[in-house]
Amino acid sequence: MPWTLTTSGACLAKAGLKANISNGNLQGYSNQAEAVINTATRKDWVADYGNVTANFKAILDDTASDMVAMRIINFDMQALGSRATAETMLDVLRDNSVRNLEILKDEKNKEIMD
Repeated sequence: MPWTLTTSGACLAKAGLKANISNGNLQGYSNQAEAVINTATRKDWVADYGNVTANFKAILDDTASDMVAMRIINFDMQALGSRATAETMLDVLRDNSVRNLEILKDEKNKEIMD
């Protein structure tokens, strides 16, 4: 899956300027995030992405980039300056991605998105 729902730039922006990306697994993180979104919502958003209207693609981007950014931050929490900073960032990203997944799971919302 070649970065269908988000971009590496969006993920890196959310992970912060000091994030350590030396493990080079961004593509793997993207694949995992897309798989989780597809599985949790019981819809293959990657395969159906061309049918999602422009107004709704942003929630898929937001959710996937949150999930990837969390993996980046978790790889090296000290890179962000303090563990407390990293934990706060992880909490914000998690809260947003959980909320978004709940929205994406709703069948009524799926119907209007494509």
